[in-house]
Amino acid sequence: MWETAATGFAAMGSEARLKVLRTLVRAGETGLTVGEIRDRTGIAPSTLAHHLKFLTAGGVVEQKKMGRNTINRACYDQLRNLADFILAECCADDLKKVANDG
Repeated sequence: MWETAATGFAAMGSEARLKVLRTLVRAGETGLTVGEIRDRTGIAPSTLAHHLKFLTAGGVVEQKKMGRNTINRACYDQLRNLADFILAECCADDLKKVANDG
């Protein structure tokens, strides 16, 4: 899981990619075309394609061809896995300190 988590977090490692991902999360399961993402984020098409490539490679966005359009969707299961991974040991050391102080 460490490698998967590192890849996922690295994919989100820029302000622009976070903006794209958040836009897709807001859009829900129906997803958005590249043009719709561009309109909502203001990111230039060539730059947007680059960011979508990173997000897709990181497993946090999926793309599906539908006719002439490509629909982009957030991968909610993967995003939940990343959140669970980073929060799995939340406050564990703090709890040990409290137990030892008691």
